[in-house]
Amino acid sequence: MPPLQRPEQFEPIALPARRGFVAARADVVIVGGGPSGIGAAVGAAAAGAEVVLAERYGFLGGNATAALVMPLMSWHNEVRGARARGDDEPLRLLPSDHGPGEPVVAGALLGLMDRLLKSGGAIAPSEETGYTVPIDPEAYKSAALDLLDSAGVKYLMHAFASGVTGERRQPEGVVLETKSGPLAIEAPVIVDCTGDGDVAAAAGAAYDIGRDDGLVQPMTLMFRIVEFEREGFERYVRERPDQWKGVCGLWELIEQARDAGELDLPREDLLFFASPHEREVTFNSTRVSGVLGTDVFDLSRAERLARQQMEQIVRFLNKRVPGFEHAYAAQSGTHIGVRETRRIIGEYSLTADDVLLSRQFDDVIARGSYPIDIHDPKGGRGTLLHRLPIGGAYDIPLRCLIPRDVDGLLVGGRCISGSHEAHSSYRVTPIALATGQAAGVTAALAAEARVAPRDVEASAVQRALLEQGADLGDRIIAR
Repeated sequence: MPPLQRPEQFEPIALPARRGFVAARADVVIVGGGPSGIGAAVGAAAAGAEVVLAERYGFLGGNATAALVMPLMSWHNEVRGARARGDDEPLRLLPSDHGPGEPVVAGALLGLMDRLLKSGGAIAPSEETGYTVPIDPEAYKSAALDLLDSAGVKYLMHAFASGVTGERRQPEGVVLETKSGPLAIEAPVIVDCTGDGDVAAAAGAAYDIGRDDGLVQPMTLMFRIVEFEREGFERYVRERPDQWKGVCGLWELIEQARDAGELDLPREDLLFFASPHEREVTFNSTRVSGVLGTDVFDLSRAERLARQQMEQIVRFLNKRVPGFEHAYAAQSGTHIGVRETRRIIGEYSLTADDVLLSRQFDDVIARGSYPIDIHDPKGGRGTLLHRLPIGGAYDIPLRCLIPRDVDGLLVGGRCISGSHEAHSSYRVTPIALATGQAAGVTAALAAEARVAPRDVEASAVQRALLEQGADLGDRIIAR
């Protein structure tokens, strides 16, 4: 049976009135336990706030765990270009096009990384990994919980945010749908770390979606393949070096499978990465375009289409790709990976020029160095990649976290204020964690001073972030 189709015309229905219960009151309530929510919780708690975090799933980690989006992308700039790889070097299945560089994100990210590395759940970033970080999603879930426990953050799982309490554009709390019925958590400041800007939108914040024509980047269902025979695949790559480049390729085999009617893949190659486990790789090779992650009908269709693509890919691997003869998909994402939905309109909107020109701002609260990385919204097989200049890193100003027309609320992660192009850079996990931490700190300072977040001085946020080990660049350290 196909997924339920969207009705041609929605028929309105009056819903019965209902009562909920206040589950907690806190200084700061954070919605979403992904990277930005983790950063926000750690930042707010370290700044002295009583914090409650609400998460829709039964685990933390957001796209890294629910959608298996891994490895963590680089948070290092490039001080010089990547060196040429010799034919005799081992096959790494990690990016080979990132030269040596320096980190531009620190703070809460390092606390998470320390726990992951100690548990064996990650490989440290280096030139050999292309400064990416392969992770184990189960280790990530545990590391995130431990980080919040250490920070003294309270959390409520299985709680989906459906609205806000208070007046429009002046929210006083968050409404959560739970197995215990509707609950509310009240706080003078809310941090929306949902990725989709759900809470900010419910509170009346204005937002943009996609590029000028409304199209957004495609969705991807990630999956983990096990029983991978690295030696067999490496032999193939050595025999056919023209068919593999770092983490992607197999063009000829894909064409043969297409001609045989075995594979209908809406991208030009297969893309997969090493994991911390020798016989496992993570695939980023499905693609569903023309769908929006805030539309339940689109999401339902996307989940089905992506799973069909995954099944085709696994059959293709078993039949045609050396090293995958006995491999199988051990896990796919609980939720299809959504790259782009709402971008809340803030007091400043980060632009492509800001990213590519490594622009600096006096109210910097986070930095990034990841390229502009746009998977074709029209469904084509190309990916647009624009790198920053050598040694470059851009600032993200505090104003990007403050909705232009809502008080008592901040945003962190991929729903902060920026253009479609800039979003394709700042959406990645390390930067989302950094903007989340800054939002959490700002929320704590606003709650303590009993002022709106927009009235908190950027210099006070910066001081608190530096005390928490954040990287704001040399200009801010020197102040």
